Amino acid sequence: MKNSDTLLEVCSDAADLAARLARDLAGVLGDALAARGSAVLAVSGGRSPVPLFHALAALPLDWARITVTLVDERFVPPDHADSNAALVRAHLLQGRAAAARFAPLVEADDVAAGAAPAASDHALAAAVARANRGTRPIDAAVLGMGDDGHTASLFPGAPEIAAGLNPRNPQDWLAVHPPAAPHRRISLSLAALLRVRHLRLAISGAAKRAVYDAARRSRRDDLPVSALFHPPHPHVHVYWSP
Repeated sequence: MKNSDTLLEVCSDAADLAARLARDLAGVLGDALAARGSAVLAVSGGRSPVPLFHALAALPLDWARITVTLVDERFVPPDHADSNAALVRAHLLQGRAAAARFAPLVEADDVAAGAAPAASDHALAAAVARANRGTRPIDAAVLGMGDDGHTASLFPGAPEIAAGLNPRNPQDWLAVHPPAAPHRRISLSLAALLRVRHLRLAISGAAKRAVYDAARRSRRDDLPVSALFHPPHPHVHVYWSP
């Protein structure tokens, strides 16, 4: 069902959202493979994307020519319970999609190098620098959104939020120290997100719909996600389920 908001596709439930978004992404990635011979998909972590990951993994794409990476990552070991990479390995890089190349943002050696408190931010900075060196055009990225209006790891009130939301920031990736959420992060900047060829935001529930509606009405510093909609960006599409 299409909403009067042309950016927003209303889905009946989480399963419907996952199925529709997976079909959308399959078309985007298939077009990229046909045009350039390869494709890059960036995904978010958390529990919400798991049904989407399962739907994607079952699609008959030429996964060997697709690189999967992350929109953001916590600075934790790759086998940590809060690692987005661990989530992707467990739920997306399975079945057909096991053939994809995976480009994580944090390696075990990064976290080990920052084990001592004095070395920790240096190790995070080194991981961010490596991510920027490896930057490649992203064909499709799937974002989530928190009840506080953060997307990727662009948190309101974070010390890095001004740089993260600067549309002219030359860095695709930055370190973020969330003011309340656990773990330091590596996140795509707004500037990098706006260069993604096809940007998808997936949200569920009445509370997040209210945040989305507020963000669509006006650009607000306390709702970082609003930067995706002001000015309007035609490559941004939103999926919502109750």
